[in-house]
Amino acid sequence: MGPVVTGLFDPRTSTVTYIVSDPETKKAAVIDCIWDYDPTAGRLFEESIDRVVLHLEEEGLSLAWILETHPHADHISGARRLQARAGGIIAMGQGICAVQKRWVEIYHLGADFPCDGRQFDRLFEDGARFTIGGLEVEVLATPGHTPACVSYLTGDALFVGDVIFMPDFGSARADFPDGDARVLYRSARRLLSLPPETRMFVGHDYGPGGREIAWETTVGAQRAENKHLKDGVDEEAFVAL
Repeated sequence: MGPVVTGLFDPRTSTVTYIVSDPETKKAAVIDCIWDYDPTAGRLFEESIDRVVLHLEEEGLSLAWILETHPHADHISGARRLQARAGGIIAMGQGICAVQKRWVEIYHLGADFPCDGRQFDRLFEDGARFTIGGLEVEVLATPGHTPACVSYLTGDALFVGDVIFMPDFGSARADFPDGDARVLYRSARRLLSLPPETRMFVGHDYGPGGREIAWETTVGAQRAENKHLKDGVDEEAFVAL
């Protein structure tokens, strides 16, 4: 049996948090857990984490992993709060070390700020494998949006973070510190080389044109329809976008 996937959409950030579970063992992973923030009031609250914990409890799931696709605040910030309530191992791609070195420069964090990823319980190399109960998961390094971006493939389900969005929205941005459009294109092409029936779950959706919010598509649909990455768009055309 393949993974059971539940997406929880946050309208404030247009972010999707995923709960991925093994129906046999009831082990689960949460991907990109957010911590709610109201910038007007300067207030943090846990409504989104509450929804995750409630789903775990209602479905009788045991949280094994808290997985990050990349280190942006609209994805990563809820991990420790969720871990305190439900357990799980927090994991990130090993590219976080390069990102942390940049953070030291940008945010003046000081020479003693650790840039070895120790803030996470585990760092994944490209090609790393682990399990969620009986589900095997492969980690695919997919940098370009950030140097730390990874995607997770389990069965026919692929979680891409901000590498690719729904076909009518296109690809992620590459203009953040150390973002690279060429690297992003190659990462996206790596994902689009997977079997066309592979289900793809994206990190955000913005409902362009007023359409209903959606977060699941397929590799085949992306190759045929993605406005930035469909077949026929080469690297030079993508970089020029």
